[in-house]
Amino acid sequence: MSAAPPLRPPVVSLRRERVYLRVRTRFLLSVFAGLVWSTFSFWLSLPWIAELARSITLPGAIVVVFGIAIVPGYLNFQLAAALLLDRPPALRLEGPFPPVAILIAAYNEAERIEETLTYALRQDYPGGLEVLVLDDGSTDGTAEIVRGRAARDRRIRLLQLPHGGKAVALNAGLEAATAALVATIDADTLLMPFALRRVVGRLMAAPASTVAVAGAVLVRNSRSNLLARVQEWDYFLGISAVKRQQALLQGTLVAQGAFSLYDTDALRAAGGWPDRIGEDIVLTWTLLARGGLTTFEPTAVAFTDVPVRFGGFRKQRQRWARGMIEGLRDHGLTLLSEGRLPSHSVGANFLFPYLDGVYTCAFLPGVLLALTGNFALVGPLTLAVLPLSALVAGIMFVRQRRAFDEVGLKVRRNRLGFGAYIALYPAVLAPISFAGYVKELAGAKRAW
Repeated sequence: MSAAPPLRPPVVSLRRERVYLRVRTRFLLSVFAGLVWSTFSFWLSLPWIAELARSITLPGAIVVVFGIAIVPGYLNFQLAAALLLDRPPALRLEGPFPPVAILIAAYNEAERIEETLTYALRQDYPGGLEVLVLDDGSTDGTAEIVRGRAARDRRIRLLQLPHGGKAVALNAGLEAATAALVATIDADTLLMPFALRRVVGRLMAAPASTVAVAGAVLVRNSRSNLLARVQEWDYFLGISAVKRQQALLQGTLVAQGAFSLYDTDALRAAGGWPDRIGEDIVLTWTLLARGGLTTFEPTAVAFTDVPVRFGGFRKQRQRWARGMIEGLRDHGLTLLSEGRLPSHSVGANFLFPYLDGVYTCAFLPGVLLALTGNFALVGPLTLAVLPLSALVAGIMFVRQRRAFDEVGLKVRRNRLGFGAYIALYPAVLAPISFAGYVKELAGAKRAW
């Protein structure tokens, strides 16, 4: 460990101070833009609030209008401004590079682990590389396949463990790792050959207190059906947009287990992965609460499978929603009170249960009423949110296409999925997420 090259040369830290000042300026400009929009929206909505108050009282009207128009308008406009203002520092793609250990938690992954290992070992990473497969008590041939690959490639190590869950397996891998940096991928994640170099390059270019970098996880099985096609755009535009915005604030709130990079010492100091339904979410928030920074690299691309059946999709997104509540419960108030740049993103997360609840309980019924000619709940300002969403999607498409061009990838045409993503996806996702929030707050049994 002592012989490992320094993670951040002093010359880079001089540049970081200048970048940090620009980051705060860009953040303040984006917030100002969002506040201007929301103030203007509120002024326009006064007649709508007054009319709706006759039916559901003034407090009820304010709750509804703010939930389906004013607050979403602010968040969308601030997001659009943040994306337009985002100017991350250039990656550091020249050495020296520290050693990296890739952790793969696997449970009954015999059908996929061979391909995952092949892609992981094809990295053009110039530093030391080790792949630790953490077999979580598999009952199929996962261990035998990995053992066979390890016999042919010394970079692979197999750790066989009794079945204890993903967090337990990852923590065993963390204890066994000797590298300065640890990356995690899921057993069905395919790393592009340039992914590891670029995610480490982002860490090298980031502020000195950065302890985690989320990679760009995209959909590999988008041709399966319409549900997968829609999720392709969600990962490509929606999730990536939020991660870019949060990275501008030096606090990406989810360094997802499907592909992320961590500073090994910081990870151990945080206690590793917690035994939670959203272990990667809570871990990221723990790192932030301990004073670390987290970021995102859009060109560090990996592809993963997404659920192709609605039941699996519903369980996954409710799990994500519950993980967010776990993070808020453990660290939300602490992070919010610190007043650092990531506090803005944390504050938005506090609002999501309210926003998804109003969308589910007021906006969707309001759409049905509007079809009968009653526009009490769905007014003109709700329609104004749609162009803002389209603006965010347009900005993100341009940014993502540039990122793909940089690494030699092409954006696949998926017009049917895009149409469903814009028109139908929010109406499906919001009730699912809201149910997840309610389950976690009610203490429902955890289910994966």
